[in-house]
Amino acid sequence: MARRLASISVDLDSLPHYCRIHGLPESLLDTRARGLVYTTAVPRLRQLLAEVGVPGTFFAIGEDVAGDSGAAAALRSAHEAGVEVASHSFSHDYALTRRPPESIREDLRRADEVLEAATGVRPVGFRAPGYTLNAALYAATVERGYRYGSSAFPAVPYYTAKAAVMGSLALLGRPSRAVLDSPRVLLAPRTPYRPDPARPYQRGSGAVLELPITVTPGVRFPFIGTFALTLPLPAIRAAYRSLQGDSFFNLELHAADVLDAQDGIPPELVRQQRDLRVPVTHKLERLRTLFGWLKSDYDVVTLRDAASHLALTV
Repeated sequence: MARRLASISVDLDSLPHYCRIHGLPESLLDTRARGLVYTTAVPRLRQLLAEVGVPGTFFAIGEDVAGDSGAAAALRSAHEAGVEVASHSFSHDYALTRRPPESIREDLRRADEVLEAATGVRPVGFRAPGYTLNAALYAATVERGYRYGSSAFPAVPYYTAKAAVMGSLALLGRPSRAVLDSPRVLLAPRTPYRPDPARPYQRGSGAVLELPITVTPGVRFPFIGTFALTLPLPAIRAAYRSLQGDSFFNLELHAADVLDAQDGIPPELVRQQRDLRVPVTHKLERLRTLFGWLKSDYDVVTLRDAASHLALTV
């Protein structure tokens, strides 16, 4: 019987990136709030992974680590403990795909340089800011020699909700810096595939394997932290059961999934980011449950190890 694999990955987006999404001034954040991902979220995530006994992959942003010895030390310690550290770009520019190809390549190069300096190992995986991929960005991942990408997020409800929120913020005169991806992403494969280099949301023969973020069959409901932590458990269990026919489960989380208002996050941001209103004790308990399901039903591995295995079959 073929191995059924699952991976747990966490995007280590710092709070300034959430201000950019919601059109809020970054001046709301003091130094402590800006550093919460590495001072508070990363230790909580590492403890949770260790408690359940599963590995994880952290997607780190070069800009958040560069010049921050504490963040670099946290990544180094995570790497030494067996957590894979992958690239989430240098700038986490939501409009990265709109840059010229040379600017895209330079952004990825700078991220690799910072993350390798922190961990001693060059990243082999990449996730695009805002999950937005195009031919130029895919080409840059090939040039950088990544083993895998994990950016495709073909979630219809998420895409619709994002468009609505961006429209509402524009009407309020507080435009989001997020970018709405091409609708072509909604037709991207749900399961691991090799992209067409010119059309990376289609199957082809690209050198960098794509490991899409998990969505359910049919309605393509997103099985990610934001929803899995805020919806009733029976609904999440039903969505999980609908995925039992898949041979690979790619659970994507954000560092904010283990933070809440009591961590000193400005009220203006908490009001906009609904999952920050959920007590962290509840969120950690829910994550223990989800990780336990995966450990029972799958062989949980890092995305790097999943890519190594799946590359032989895709």
